[in-house]
Amino acid sequence: MTAQTVPPPATHPVPARATRREWIGLVALAVPSALVSVDLFVLLLALPQLSRDLGATSNEQLWILDSYGFLLSGFLVTMGNLGDRIGRRKLLLIGGTAFGLASILAAFAPTPELLILARALLGVAGATLAPSTLALIGNMFRDEKQRSLAIGVWLVSMISGSATGPLVGGIMLEHFWWGSVFLLAVPAMVVLLIVGPRYLPEYRSEHAGRIDLPSVVLSFVAILPVIYGIKELAKNGAQPLPIASLLAGLALGAAFLQRQRRLEHPLVDLKLFADRSFTTALVSMLANTMLAGAVMVFITQFFQLVLGYSPLESGLWMLPAVAAGIVSFQVSPLLARRIRPARLIPAGLAISTAGLLTITQANSLAPIVIGFVLINLGAGPLVTLGTNLVIGSAPPERAGAAASISQTFNELGFALGVALLGTLGTVVYRANLHGVPAENGVTSVTDPEYVAVARDAFASGVHVVAWVSAAVFVAVAVLIARQLRHVPPIGA
Repeated sequence: MTAQTVPPPATHPVPARATRREWIGLVALAVPSALVSVDLFVLLLALPQLSRDLGATSNEQLWILDSYGFLLSGFLVTMGNLGDRIGRRKLLLIGGTAFGLASILAAFAPTPELLILARALLGVAGATLAPSTLALIGNMFRDEKQRSLAIGVWLVSMISGSATGPLVGGIMLEHFWWGSVFLLAVPAMVVLLIVGPRYLPEYRSEHAGRIDLPSVVLSFVAILPVIYGIKELAKNGAQPLPIASLLAGLALGAAFLQRQRRLEHPLVDLKLFADRSFTTALVSMLANTMLAGAVMVFITQFFQLVLGYSPLESGLWMLPAVAAGIVSFQVSPLLARRIRPARLIPAGLAISTAGLLTITQANSLAPIVIGFVLINLGAGPLVTLGTNLVIGSAPPERAGAAASISQTFNELGFALGVALLGTLGTVVYRANLHGVPAENGVTSVTDPEYVAVARDAFASGVHVVAWVSAAVFVAVAVLIARQLRHVPPIGA
């Protein structure tokens, strides 16, 4: 049975087709979604300033960036299940309040260590927001065509947030201190707390059972050792500690999965993965988030470190890609009514691959901007239809869990992308620093000769990352063409 045939036991009954109330509620859901995305990307342009003002080392900068995504990924599954049990709207409002308070803490953090802690708290609070918003969309929009459009709107808010983060962050950094970028969350969450109770329906599963605390612990402690091990192995090669960390994380992950098979009310319902569409969509979106997120990190730094633009100028040059993504996310659900996912998604990935190949040749502004536009233009079919497949495959009482799995894969993909591709780019960068003293780099040298070499070395790292990403996109396109060929157009 699907979410289209079984009405959810909501506190406020939802009609078969969405009305004005549901569409206004969707706007309320777009606020926290955009905010989570903003907070993930808002520090990209602030990293050089953080290094100066807080004295953050390169390792601390990585943890400031990664701690939010890691904690968000670690708690998404738990929070999605918690929303199914206590109420998705209630959890959304609790998370919004916590997110606003943690943002204030981050804004005034006096040391790198406290900022890392604040970012971690933001990750925990953000984990309550993402699955609740997507699960509520599944409850509010039961008609498949309307749901696909609603997901497109929700995704537009997320991509707008990811690009608005650097843009608004650039404006703030031009006039205020780096911590001001976090204060943007406070008024946005106030809006959510005012609008949400009026226009969002409450939903809770009547038969969800208790949350299994050992599963909560296992789901979290299995992620961090794996990420740490991957980062260290890619950075320093085969060393005993990262190998042990990786093996420990994998063992804990296996124990988590084994426990889910025995539970009557598991934290992750492994039966969902028996659906070929569900699994293919998840794996494909993981790859997309991993590659596109890491490339975006490099592009934002390319604008500043290679081309010498200010944070505000860098944010402005990202707007064309934002516009392309908005168009793609809105048009994709309409095209999907006539074209099968097995054809539409690979076509979009072909466009994204063309963008990555353009970036492999980039040493100036135009190829970077054009390449990033093409990446976002081709992303719409995979992300929109993939999300719709995941939510549509789950029964309504498991929508929160399915949404949390989807968001876990997305957030973990970004964290892995920064870890793996970030390390790859750094290795290539260092290998090309011919003649530059070991203690210097593109962010610290002042000698014009060294600056030119460092900038070329950084560009080489970006090129290699783009080549690898293009190859993986081709593999994902082949996978989707084979595994989703049975899925009809939306509403067929």
